[in-house]
Amino acid sequence: MNIALILAGGTGERLMRGKPKPCVSVRGKMIVTHCLEAVGTHPQVDAVQIVADEEWREIIYSEMPEAVQRKFSGFSKPGLIRQHSIMNGLKTIMPSAEKSDIILIHDATRPLVSKALISASLEACVKYDGGIPVLPVKDTLYLSRDKCIDSFFEKGTVYTEQTPEAYRLKKYYAANRKLLPDRIDRIQDSVEPAVLAGMNLAVIPGDEMNFRIETPVDLERLKLFINA
Repeated sequence: MNIALILAGGTGERLMRGKPKPCVSVRGKMIVTHCLEAVGTHPQVDAVQIVADEEWREIIYSEMPEAVQRKFSGFSKPGLIRQHSIMNGLKTIMPSAEKSDIILIHDATRPLVSKALISASLEACVKYDGGIPVLPVKDTLYLSRDKCIDSFFEKGTVYTEQTPEAYRLKKYYAANRKLLPDRIDRIQDSVEPAVLAGMNLAVIPGDEMNFRIETPVDLERLKLFINA
């Protein structure tokens, strides 16, 4: 079974104070609804679990496409940091998990994710422990010490990560459990537990259209693409 874990608990300080970013409305639908239309209706996704605050769950469910409601397995509680939210979702899913299950972790604030990218992430798990979409960094990156350039990374060797990330569920859950109780607080990115556990991860070409909504500029960009 392929289970999508949608992270919809992020706050919206840079978009709308007091409203989670995924619940901001764009062209008459919340960002999370646009995301669910892409991820939840994908034919390879069998179940959908959503991390969201309790006060927003009713409206998220009410806007959920009917096809997604049929796959919907429930809500999980957000954590103080992103990795806590992921762990809460994993804990909810694990009691009914099978050995062969795949977890597809996706940010609700990436609503323009393509069907092809979802498929590529899932299909990477046939041969690997996980599949991670990435984009190459276009500029040269420098390391600085004491306000001086210390070293640099060559172009083509550094990437930025996107979601959806796909993992063999039980291996990824075990990788996160190893970091409890305190090391998980220092995790900077959701791929890190898998790397620390030695999981074999495939790199998948990402998609420039699969950008994350963080700022008002991102929001205006999303409106243009949805309008088109």
